[in-house]
Amino acid sequence: MSDTIAAIATGPAAGAIGIVRLSGPEAIAAAAALFRPAGGGDLRSRGDRQLVYGTLLDGTGAAIDQALATISHAPHSYTGEDTAELQCHGSPMVLTLTLEALFARGVRQAEPGEFTRRALLHGRLDLTQAEAVADLIDAETPAAVHQAAGQLSGALSRRVKGIYDALVDLLAHFHAVLDYPDEDIDPFRADTIRKALARARGELAALLATYDRGRYLAGGIPCALIGRPNAGKSSLLNALAGYERAIVTAVPGTTRDTVEARCRLGGVTLRVIDTAGIRETADEVERIGVERSRAALEEAALVLLLCDSSVPFTEEDAHLLAEALSHAPTILVWTKGDLPSAPVPFLALNPMPPAVVVSAKTGQGLEALAAEVEKLFPAGGQGAAGELLTNLRQADAARRALEDVARAEDSLAAGITPDALLTDVEQALSALGEITGANLREDVTARIFERFCVGK
Repeated sequence: MSDTIAAIATGPAAGAIGIVRLSGPEAIAAAAALFRPAGGGDLRSRGDRQLVYGTLLDGTGAAIDQALATISHAPHSYTGEDTAELQCHGSPMVLTLTLEALFARGVRQAEPGEFTRRALLHGRLDLTQAEAVADLIDAETPAAVHQAAGQLSGALSRRVKGIYDALVDLLAHFHAVLDYPDEDIDPFRADTIRKALARARGELAALLATYDRGRYLAGGIPCALIGRPNAGKSSLLNALAGYERAIVTAVPGTTRDTVEARCRLGGVTLRVIDTAGIRETADEVERIGVERSRAALEEAALVLLLCDSSVPFTEEDAHLLAEALSHAPTILVWTKGDLPSAPVPFLALNPMPPAVVVSAKTGQGLEALAAEVEKLFPAGGQGAAGELLTNLRQADAARRALEDVARAEDSLAAGITPDALLTDVEQALSALGEITGANLREDVTARIFERFCVGK
């Protein structure tokens, strides 16, 4: 990271504002070479985060725009390095000329995500906060924005750190008693270990339980549209997506493969998967499509079971409903509500799934469907914004930490000596450190000297 990088930080299309961002040892000098403050002087003499108005120059020194510039000196910047931003009009050519002038001065093109990566390596962000930057950019609902913003502010890091610090205290106490027997330190008791491990296990289990909600906020809820052929699955997908995502015909079995679209229904983002109609078939291609439909059903967190309201309810429909209910929360969707309806059957189910009547053609019932989805996946939920695990990497590390702590508890109950069972505690700390990037050895050492004042 000894070089200086630059990139256009705004979109590629023409717009009102365009921003070129720089970071590295020569960032401020390079920006100053292309920017002439309106009041005279040099950009390098201006204070950190002071917005300066002036003229932007190209590589020949010719004026190309009236712009704003700001600088920040290390380590008080986003990346922890010297940084600069040139804010001009959003002309792609102005931005290109600016980059070319910077490259001519030895600045190189930044790689994808390199500004955030440098912030991570300089300690300005931890791993969870770096991941939150991407989540915030991709957020599609208010709940997703609040989660990502909270994680970026350190909410998840603080939650993990609370568990981490308690386990570090346990290790630090043990090593302090072992290594400094002459110091006035409370003895290490089995009951103390038991209580600390039980508390850590409970907190880790609660943390891991946030994963489903967190990943659904970040990536959308996997939702399978299931039903017999010609039940209206592709039509509903198109109505939810707002465009013709799937082919619709009156011929049963048109959909031969799964088709996916991200849709916002009410305040919930769904990854809606249109599936082939589930039925027995001799057609090899359709049979493969049915197998993929069943796979989508098994992976779904929400199932919309579609039944054609204009034809009688069948045993196949009843079987599919039972199958859907056995896999995930299910909403029974009576389709083609704009057509004359067949008699609605009495379904002796306990509990009875929510049911709505919709028409993909007229939009009838879509608001009611959104309301039922929001009931199953409310925008609120347990835990403060930003404290949810949002990806598999985080969840896997939390799961391993939980297993390590549980193993330490079992070892303690079996009468194994503390020095042996605390190896599991060290492994739990290592797993937790993968979430935030903490360093176990340095933390344990620092805790011994800071908390117990050894050598006073």
